[in-house]
Amino acid sequence: QWLDEDGEVFQEVNGVHRFVKSDNYTANFGFQWNKFQRTQLDKYSENSQSQERFFAVTGWDKLDMRGENVLEVGSGAGRFTQVVLDHTQANLYSVDYSNAVEANYRNNGHHERLRLFQASIYELPFAKECFDRVFCFGVLQHTPDFKKSVQCLLDMVKPGGEVVIDFYPIRGFWTKIHAKYLFRPFTKGMNSEKLLKLIERNADWLIAASALCNRLGIGKFTNRFLPICDIQQTLPGNLTHVQLREWVILDTFDMFSPQYDNPQRIETVKKWLLDVGLNPVQAGFVSYGKGNQVAVVKAIK
Repeated sequence: QWLDEDGEVFQEVNGVHRFVKSDNYTANFGFQWNKFQRTQLDKYSENSQSQERFFAVTGWDKLDMRGENVLEVGSGAGRFTQVVLDHTQANLYSVDYSNAVEANYRNNGHHERLRLFQASIYELPFAKECFDRVFCFGVLQHTPDFKKSVQCLLDMVKPGGEVVIDFYPIRGFWTKIHAKYLFRPFTKGMNSEKLLKLIERNADWLIAASALCNRLGIGKFTNRFLPICDIQQTLPGNLTHVQLREWVILDTFDMFSPQYDNPQRIETVKKWLLDVGLNPVQAGFVSYGKGNQVAVVKAIK
C-alpha cells in the first residue's frame, strides 16, 4: 500500500493496484462498464470486432510482441485487454481511471501476463520510458486536457518504442452539429441510473426510426439528429436483436454521459508529436470491420 500527499491509503483491492479514488470525473464509465462488462468483448459477443480494430489500428505483428512490455491506458471492461492476452505473448500493464478496472479483472484478471491498475493518465505509476509499446483507444477525448494526455503517453514509451492512439475526430464544422453535442449539456450531469433508464425506455423506437431512415436512403443526414448511436457505422453486423439493443443502449449511454468530449483534428494531434521531435508514421483514418473508421495517430519514439 502507499499514501498520497493527503495521507489517503491506497492498496491492491480485488486484484487491482489502486492509486486513485473511484469518485472522479470518470464515475460514469465505471458505472457503464460494470453494467455492460461483457458486451463488447469478442469472447462473449461471438464476433471479432475488437480484434480487427486492434490489429488494424496498431499494425502490430502479434509474433513480434513476445515478451514485450505493453501499456494500455483507458481499458474499460477490457475488450482490447483480452485481444492482447489472447493473440500475443506480450506482458500487459492495463490502466483505467474509473472502477471499470473491476469489470476488466472479472473478464481478464486471472491471466498471468496481466497487471491491472486504477490510476490517472496524468500520474501513471510507472517509471518513464519503460514500455516497448503504448496504446490508448477511444479515451483521450474524454480527458480534461487532450494534449497533456498525449504527452503523458509519450513519456511512457522507450526510445525506439511505439505509441498508438485513436480518438474522436473533427471532420469539419458539421462535426458538432449532432444530437450528441446538442443534448450533452443536459445529459452529462445526469445521474447515471436515470440516464440509462431514459435511454432504455426510448431504445426500441429510436432503433426503428434509424432503420427506417436508412431504408429510405436519408439516414446519413437524419440519423445525426436522432439521439442514438450510429448503428450502421459503428456496431458489428452479425448481432442478434437482443445483442443489437444492448450495444445500442451501451453506445448511446457512452455518447451522452461523459464529463468531457473533446474531439480533435488529426492534423492537430500529428503536429503535437512533430513539435516534441517524434515523426508520426501514420496520421489518418483507419478502416476495420464492416466499414468502421477511427482517427489514428501513431509514432516511433
